[in-house]
Formats: sequence, C-alpha cells, structure tokens
Amino acid sequence: MRLTLLTRPGCHLCDDAKEAMARVAAATGEEWTEVDITGDDRLEEEYGFRIPVVLLDGREHGYWRVEEERLLRDLRLSSPG
Repeated sequence: MRLTLLTRPGCHLCDDAKEAMARVAAATGEEWTEVDITGDDRLEEEYGFRIPVVLLDGREHGYWRVEEERLLRDLRLSSPG
C-alpha cells in the first residue's frame, strides 16, 4: 500500500486528514491505511509532534494537514507506467 496516515485517538486534525485521504482515494483508486502511533515508542518519538502524518511510499509527504492537490500530483508522478 502506497499511502499511510499516522494518527492518534482524540486528534481533530486526524479526523480532518481521514476525510481528505478518503477524497484522494476516491479520486485515484489508491487505498490507504491508518496507523495509530499510540504505544509505539519509535513512531511517537519520530512523528508525535507532527500528527497526523501522511506517508507516500514509506516517506513523509506532509503533516498536520493533507495537501490534497500536492498528494494527487505526487501520486500521478510516482505511479508506475
């Protein structure tokens, strides 16, 4: 899966990000997965202050807000074929 959204419970920005990710998925057909960083010390240390974080192909694409147009563009540019 190319898209991952790192979240934690009770995060209002995470709720907004989930809605944005759903719109991106609907537009592209790309699936995404949500990962709750709670209890994962490594993820908390690396991303804890920037939640929510979007990962594209395992690399940080953005945080706090999903930049939908940028994400759509980068998905197109990095798609195979």
